[in-house]
Amino acid sequence: MQDRVTTTLHQPPQSQGAAAEFDRPLLLTVEQDLLGVLLKHAGMGVLLLVTLTSVVAVGLIFVFIVGQAYPFFAERGLLELFSGKAWRPTDATPEFQAGAMFYGTAAVTAGAMLIAVPLGLLAAVFLSDVASFRLRQCIKPVIEMLAAIPSVAYGFFAVVVVAPWMQQTLGFDTGTNGLNASVVLAVMALPTIVSIAEDALSAIGRDLREAGYAMGATRAEMLLKVVIPAAGSGIVAAVVLGIMRAVGETMLLWMASGNAVQVPAPWWDLSQSVRALTATIAAEMGEAEEGGIHRHALFALGAALLLITFALNLVSEYFLARSRRARGGSK
Repeated sequence: MQDRVTTTLHQPPQSQGAAAEFDRPLLLTVEQDLLGVLLKHAGMGVLLLVTLTSVVAVGLIFVFIVGQAYPFFAERGLLELFSGKAWRPTDATPEFQAGAMFYGTAAVTAGAMLIAVPLGLLAAVFLSDVASFRLRQCIKPVIEMLAAIPSVAYGFFAVVVVAPWMQQTLGFDTGTNGLNASVVLAVMALPTIVSIAEDALSAIGRDLREAGYAMGATRAEMLLKVVIPAAGSGIVAAVVLGIMRAVGETMLLWMASGNAVQVPAPWWDLSQSVRALTATIAAEMGEAEEGGIHRHALFALGAALLLITFALNLVSEYFLARSRRARGGSK
């Protein structure tokens, strides 16, 4: 018995055996400590450089576009670009009044949001609170796949299928019009709105839902008076990102809107052809003379679009931050 105890006491503990397996000594020399600090800061510097690459790239793009647009603003001023409807860059006395194209972009985007926002919100509510888990796992990837379809494919669909249908069924003079572009653009914006709104609704959690049911609310009352208001910031962010998706679209608007530089009469009549800012840049940039006023005018349109999307991005970030804060507070 005594021999067993003596043998047990003399056996090294497992922690000592595990510590002996480490190659790095527990006590570092000055050179090793300095090397570790240098490697740490070098790694942090590389990660910071990679992170700042996108920021620097966006900044350079902004500087380049503004620099190319400045000669136009210096020669013609701001008023000519943002007022009037006379866009005649090839005349003997060229005019660069882009008011009609600002209207076309705004009208097509508004029409698309009138379709996409209700449908997207209903789809998000269905996925978050009505559909079963298995059904949601099948439907949501299909909706998100719409974002993977190239915009030129949507444009061909709008020109080949939707435009003839509108002419034959609705009696429009032309099928390539603002309504055609708005309908197909709404389909393109749906994945963004549905995905982000569904995430915001799902993040509310079960507590608020169960509290609503405990107060005697029906499912409709619980959704309309509890869940949707609680996820309001995330839903607004989804709508703003959907607007950004519509404002920045090029190929579809180039192919399906008709490209007529006009403000329809009456102004709300989207059955007439309109022209968007992005379509103008895509259509005329290849023909604009290098260093000419026409090319600088197109860069001025690009700068205006950049400022619009930048402002929308700030709005979406604000509401997303509010949604994250509310989500953290609920936890």
